[in-house]
Amino acid sequence: MASHPLMVGFDLDMTLIDSRPGIKAAYLALSAETGAVIDTDLVVSRLGPPLEDELVNWFPAAAVPAMVDRYREIYPTYAITPSPAMPGACESVEAIRELGGRTMVVTAKYEPSAKLHLTHVGIAPDVLTGGLWAEAKAEALREHGAAVYVGDHTGDVRGARAAGAVSVAVTTGPCDAEELRSAGADVVLSSLTEFPAWLNEYAAGRS
Repeated sequence: MASHPLMVGFDLDMTLIDSRPGIKAAYLALSAETGAVIDTDLVVSRLGPPLEDELVNWFPAAAVPAMVDRYREIYPTYAITPSPAMPGACESVEAIRELGGRTMVVTAKYEPSAKLHLTHVGIAPDVLTGGLWAEAKAEALREHGAAVYVGDHTGDVRGARAAGAVSVAVTTGPCDAEELRSAGADVVLSSLTEFPAWLNEYAAGRS
């Protein structure tokens, strides 16, 4: 290993956790409460961008700030318990620790909600930063010296590249392998179950 500890960053939704069941439940509750017609299947098919970017499709622009607040209020009740870890997520974090590395989660999700999710699935990153999307994720990645950033969306790839980190993409979210490669991903995996083996090769190359 290199003399400095390896820092690996992860996205949250559809990278570390399958948040689709929980997010769908939260949107159904919001729909029932407000009377808004929301295609929840469409919503969960395109997770990644900030909440505001999705809510504007279902509410007048002037109402979106209030809907953001209400969604975040009800989110813990509906969204945490139904959302499991993605296959290989816990094992990937453990693989980093076994190499003496550190982990961080950088997500567009509201940070308190992200913390609830991670606690629920038993993942405890060294650093958690919420509220950052796409290239803005590079702020946190650079601050903590992340050498690798793992995500499922082209926005995650852009964030990794902006930070000068190796972009590892997984096809467990809304973007397929071709989209991720076209966005500039250095590595494309089918899921995090493949990450520990890749990590060991990467770490050997840093030695």
